[in-house]
Amino acid sequence: MRDTFNRMVGRTRYVVCRLFLHLGGSEVAPILGVFNRVAREAIDADGDLQVLGEGLVEISETLLRSDEYWLSAANEGDVFWSEGEAGDYVNELFSDSAERYGADLDLSSNSGVNDPLSLPVTRNIIVMITVAFEGEVPELETDLSNVQALKEALKALINLHYKNKLRAVQVHFSPAQLGDELTNDQLLQYYPELIPL
Repeated sequence: MRDTFNRMVGRTRYVVCRLFLHLGGSEVAPILGVFNRVAREAIDADGDLQVLGEGLVEISETLLRSDEYWLSAANEGDVFWSEGEAGDYVNELFSDSAERYGADLDLSSNSGVNDPLSLPVTRNIIVMITVAFEGEVPELETDLSNVQALKEALKALINLHYKNKLRAVQVHFSPAQLGDELTNDQLLQYYPELIPL
């Protein structure tokens, strides 16, 4: 009822959603290289939404090409009719994502420069994508705990960038760098919402 009234009076509908995707297997580590490069470009761009959107497209395309490694997923979100409330929720999700294990990325440190060349290779990667956008996107406003729905959601994220509908983009991932490891126990502890695909 409120949705219909707000539409009638011409108010802007904002959606904020967060998507979790867990990839697993011996071949997933190179995906961290893509995530780290996109993260560096995002930091260098100082919040430029165009650059963040391009990074989101690259990450989404990488994930779509890597669907054989998808093990579990989850999503959450809400609809707002106030930009301020939507912004508050984006900040809340950002803080939650950043506080989870291994999602605190430090690209400024030189750690690892003198480390031996043999690094432990992680078999688990989790990526958390949070976006805010205007309008309605049914592919993102549904249960994404199956492979086909998740593929449609990632394609919808790409389209949001090209349609200039994105208002915020955040990507967190764990482990944050090559050589770090995310164990199965840590997955259960820090990402309890994941549902097997």
